[in-house]
Amino acid sequence: MSYGDEYDIEFSTLLGKTLTSVTGSKGDDEMIFTTSDGERYKLYHEQDCCENVQIEDVTGYLQDLIGEPILVAEEVVNPDYIVPHEDIDCESITWTFYKLATRKGYVDIRWFGESNGYYSESVDFCKLKPTK
Repeated sequence: MSYGDEYDIEFSTLLGKTLTSVTGSKGDDEMIFTTSDGERYKLYHEQDCCENVQIEDVTGYLQDLIGEPILVAEEVVNPDYIVPHEDIDCESITWTFYKLATRKGYVDIRWFGESNGYYSESVDFCKLKPTK
């Protein structure tokens, strides 16, 4: 089965779902979540001029999210929240945290976005739409 058009949804859609795989890591600009019922979801940012958004850090073990129902699926956005970061030389920054948990453990995925202030630093979450 291939996947075509995407559509945005709430990150909390993952609540109760059981993941079979998660791809993506620090430095990437997307993560793909695959569920036990064959659904695929993408956490990503469409890069544009004069901005950069990527996964800054993953705390915890992504493997702890596999094979157990998701008990926590939360997005927390902190625009202009400054934590020590090398080479911050921009007009606007946004930290976006994605918190996930199963009975096996917790995972925090931290995204860092920076721009000249005219471009989006937001992270999108979508369901990949299956096509026949």
